[in-house]
Amino acid sequence: MECRENCGACCIVPSISSAIPGLPNGKVAGERCIHLQDDYCCAIFTHPERPLVCAGFKAEKLFCGSKQSDAFKILSDLEGIEVVPGI
Repeated sequence: MECRENCGACCIVPSISSAIPGLPNGKVAGERCIHLQDDYCCAIFTHPERPLVCAGFKAEKLFCGSKQSDAFKILSDLEGIEVVPGI
């Protein structure tokens, strides 16, 4: 499965405990990553400083569903929080 355009759920919903450029302590669940652009693309996607946890995430129907709202619901359930699209 290819990453869905205009989604960004994986850059918002999960917590990231490793350092991210500009976020030395990572980010909390539900917080929009500072590198997620308005078009929902990652500004550091091709950069070597992109965290391994981000590089290791692969878009799969199991986590991303069929649409953005599915991805937010599935990932939110896995994190144990409620986050809705539009953040």
